[in-house]
Amino acid sequence: MRPLLAALALLALTGACRAADNWELESWNPPFDYRATPAQISYQSLETARKHWRICASYPHLKDSYWLSVNYGMVRHARKLGIALEIVEAGGYPNLDKQKAQITDCTKSADALIVGTVSYDGLTPLLVSLSKRMPVIAAVNDIDSAGISAKSGVSWISMGEAIGHYFATLHPKGAPKVRVAWFPGPKGAGWVGFVEEGFQRGLAASAAEIVSVKWGDTGFEDQLLLLEDMLEEHPDIDYIIGSAVTADAAVSLLRARNLTGRIGVLADYFTHGTYRAIKRGKVIAAPTDSPVLQGELSIDQAIRALEDTLTVTHAGPAIRIIDGKNIEAADMNDSLAPASFKPTFRVE
Repeated sequence: MRPLLAALALLALTGACRAADNWELESWNPPFDYRATPAQISYQSLETARKHWRICASYPHLKDSYWLSVNYGMVRHARKLGIALEIVEAGGYPNLDKQKAQITDCTKSADALIVGTVSYDGLTPLLVSLSKRMPVIAAVNDIDSAGISAKSGVSWISMGEAIGHYFATLHPKGAPKVRVAWFPGPKGAGWVGFVEEGFQRGLAASAAEIVSVKWGDTGFEDQLLLLEDMLEEHPDIDYIIGSAVTADAAVSLLRARNLTGRIGVLADYFTHGTYRAIKRGKVIAAPTDSPVLQGELSIDQAIRALEDTLTVTHAGPAIRIIDGKNIEAADMNDSLAPASFKPTFRVE
């Protein structure tokens, strides 16, 4: 890497390139209930921590760049605040027992836990037990609120509704029917049921006919196999809608089968791959929930919980739809980790 580029990458990672530490967020009150209407708030982030706290953060996986962007936000804010951070990742949504074991081991030497769960309530007994000796912060994926001190996230009902509503603007009810294949994600994950609910709500105003639903883990190979099965069953499909990994796999598969342009692709969340595909016209649109900022906020909430200054217990960024019309002007700093950033598992 050239010296100037290396310097810029370091500045970005340490947060020195960020214009301000005043974050515009949405906050839910009462907390942990996404069905309430959120309030718009200006949140002043911490400048430093009072001591060298040790935080354990557990992710469902680091198989796609969404969680890499969460990782970047946590690492950047941990370094800015001068705290220690240890990251563990379960390797995928089927691995509940692995996540439990990782959390049990990681929290032995931690002051607080941040958890992006693989299951809505599968961790509840463990987290309730841990909450008796440390703050537990939920990050990104929705989770049963028992034992939770704070939550950094957005409503995945709203994420699903956002892309469903966007699709309805393309094909409103009353227009000719279009055939849609829907890939919600892994059953039982702490976000999938909610995105499914929101998607169906948004799609109700559209001319969509859902002819195929394929559930599965958000690994590229898993989604590719599901897509191949779907195309064998429904070669006349008009649209593929699903996770960002589904969209990545669909772009590759449609290119290989000379179907690019005949079948439209939309994603229900936003990653580096989605960004590139929207710029190239291969994916139509996706909502971003600013995962970098969610990672930073979860670190901030953990430190505030430890220092008895936590007042905003449930907040997250506003959801924005990114498509070909606005992608050039959209600010990606809170949504995507820099291209130079690699998975980081420890900050000392």
